[in-house]
Amino acid sequence: MAIWLNDSSKVIVQGMTGSEGTKHTRRMLAAGTNIVGGVNARKAGTTHEGLPVFGTVAEAMERTGADVSVVFVPPKFTKDAVIEAIDAGIGLCVVITEGVPVHDTTAFWAHAVATGNRTRIIGPNCPGIASPGKSNAGIIPADITTEGRIGLVSKSGTLTYQLMYELRDIGFSTAVGIGGDPVIGTTHIDCLQAFQEDPETDAIVMIGEIGGDAEERAAAYIDQHVTKPVVAYVAGFTAPEGKTMGHAGAIVSGSSGTAQAKKEALEKVGVRVGKTPSETARLMREIMKSR
Repeated sequence: MAIWLNDSSKVIVQGMTGSEGTKHTRRMLAAGTNIVGGVNARKAGTTHEGLPVFGTVAEAMERTGADVSVVFVPPKFTKDAVIEAIDAGIGLCVVITEGVPVHDTTAFWAHAVATGNRTRIIGPNCPGIASPGKSNAGIIPADITTEGRIGLVSKSGTLTYQLMYELRDIGFSTAVGIGGDPVIGTTHIDCLQAFQEDPETDAIVMIGEIGGDAEERAAAYIDQHVTKPVVAYVAGFTAPEGKTMGHAGAIVSGSSGTAQAKKEALEKVGVRVGKTPSETARLMREIMKSR
């Protein structure tokens, strides 16, 4: 089993005909993803990479039964692309685009809520979601890990890849890169809830970073609702205070949002926190060996 993305998912790519869309469509197809078409209003009725191109998301869904969209469009067009997907009623919209204005993200997220939360948004500024052996929607490399029983949720794309690789012999049910922007569609808590409810996920890796209070809120959720073992890593122990580091969301104010504060909040509720990604992998390995 997997969360939100599986071997029956039918995927369309908004922006498939662009350079990034083309490159990653090829990679997703090679990973076994069931891509059923692309969307580009200017190239509707043509084919690209052997796949039909539709004028709208609604048309693509009607013609193919698509239930997942991966968005590879420039930042200035992302809001309109996501709102189009929401209005069409697609179940999952994975927004890869980096550099989307926070105001735009807030607008399309609010639109999703106002229309009944029919569409789950992952991202923006994220690597996507991968259920190894089943489907891959985004830019996560398909050959770095195997299918297994660990769930992964991460703010960082590169740390997602590292943990997937280091635990490749055990494998993952689903890995979700939620992105590091200040406003994102799917949170740590959303993923923790889904992994807790997934009968084929035995343990969870959570990767956070300095800035905001998402990890502290996740710790409170774990304390009340998660019975499966969780290990975590928080990036940014050596970051200078008061500076934005990498992701737009990673800004620290006083003691709030520091790596140490997050580590303490997580450990207080029984989460084992690694000092490095490799130590985090070792902690997960110990848990899985004992099960």
